[in-house]
Amino acid sequence: MKEEHTVYLGLGSNMGDRKTTLDAACQKIERLIGHIVRQSAYHESEPWGFDSENTFLNAVVCCTTTLSPRQLLRTTQRIERQLGKRREHASNHSPLTTHPSGDTEGELYHDRPIDIDILLYDDLHIDEPDLIIPHPRMHQRPFVMEPLQEIL
Repeated sequence: MKEEHTVYLGLGSNMGDRKTTLDAACQKIERLIGHIVRQSAYHESEPWGFDSENTFLNAVVCCTTTLSPRQLLRTTQRIERQLGKRREHASNHSPLTTHPSGDTEGELYHDRPIDIDILLYDDLHIDEPDLIIPHPRMHQRPFVMEPLQEIL
C-alpha cells in the first residue's frame, strides 16, 4: 500500500462563475489527487499583485494523496487546464525570477479562471526552480492564510 501524504492546496478564481469553478476544482481534486479531508469556506478577496475589476473567490483544501510532490504539481496543472486556465492567465516569470531591477517579487499576475497552489506537503521543504514547498509567499497573502487557519 502506498504511503499517504497530507497536502494543503490554495484555490482561487476571478473569472466566470467563480463558485462553480471552485466546486469543479474540488471535485477533480477528490477524483485525481485524493480525499478532501477539510475544506474552508469561500472567501472573497481583492486581486493581489495586479489591478483588476474582478474580485477573487478563494479557498483552501486539505487532502490526503499518494502522489509525489512532482506528480501533485503535474496533476494540479492538468486540473487548471481542464478548467480553462491558459498560458496567458499565468505569471510571465518563474516564481522567484530575479529581474533587472533585482526585484524577485516581479511576477506579472493576471485574471484567471482557476489557480491551484501547493501550500504544504507534509513537512517537506522543496526548493527547485518550478516547485517550492511550502509556498514561498503564502504568509504574505491573507486570502491564503485566513482559509488555511480556518481548517488547520
